[in-house]
Amino acid sequence: MQLDKARTLAIIKAVLKEDIGSGDITTSALIDKSTSIDTVMLTREDCVVCGLQIAEWMLGAIDCSVRFKPNCSDGDLVGAWKELAYIEGRAQSILKTERAMLNLVAFLSGIATKTRKFVDIAKPYGVKIMDTRKTIPLLRYLQKYAVFTGGGTNHRMGLYDAVLIKDNHIRVAGIWHRGSDSGEKLKLKDLVERARKNNIKGTVVEVEVESLAEFSDALSGKPDIIMLDNMTPDNVKACMDIRKLSKIKPQLEVSGGIDLGTIEKYAKTKVDMISVGSLTSSVEDIDMTLDIV
Repeated sequence: MQLDKARTLAIIKAVLKEDIGSGDITTSALIDKSTSIDTVMLTREDCVVCGLQIAEWMLGAIDCSVRFKPNCSDGDLVGAWKELAYIEGRAQSILKTERAMLNLVAFLSGIATKTRKFVDIAKPYGVKIMDTRKTIPLLRYLQKYAVFTGGGTNHRMGLYDAVLIKDNHIRVAGIWHRGSDSGEKLKLKDLVERARKNNIKGTVVEVEVESLAEFSDALSGKPDIIMLDNMTPDNVKACMDIRKLSKIKPQLEVSGGIDLGTIEKYAKTKVDMISVGSLTSSVEDIDMTLDIV
């Protein structure tokens, strides 16, 4: 995933507006406009770095004369007290950008670092680690970039780029169906086929199931992906066996409360992918600082 500069700058603009507003009244009152400083961005703990390009664009949005010199790249695993980048230029510009810049880099590096831990466990089994839509409003694009930077794989960006038939879709569609004159029980196969028919050709269609019976029903609809939600590793393995014997070969995704303590049990099934909502919904920032040298 390559960062789109225009899309990223729109987020940066909103972040800076939130923090700076009409101006940094402390820095303006104390620091002369002509004062220049040399600074270094440091991480106080081991991490997978993410967001250096964003930091450079953020500084440039405030003052294009500020010089940003990265000492590593996004995706690099670095140790504590690593000097991530050198920043030189007008003191007012750097100081007014400091907190917003560190907030983003620390936050995104936290996501990338957590993702790498999951990826390192799942990779030997050939299993992909996926993100979800459990993201902070307006920051999803950057959060998914951080997951990618940590070695993960991006799921759909939003509701517009792939079909995912979840439990509430199934319930509501079932209520509607019972109100019709058909008198027939609604099947997951029917929903998959309807979703494919009512979307642009080539759109990925995924359906969520919670049991082996639902899995067999969904499988007959020939979806691209079947999500195995809150299943045990044994049931995941059973679904893998059913697929092995079937002519229909959708990808299988495991989802539902999987953490670092349980990830290997699921990865050992060699399912295609495991989605982890906590990669983006429950994140600890990396401790970072900007020191004047």
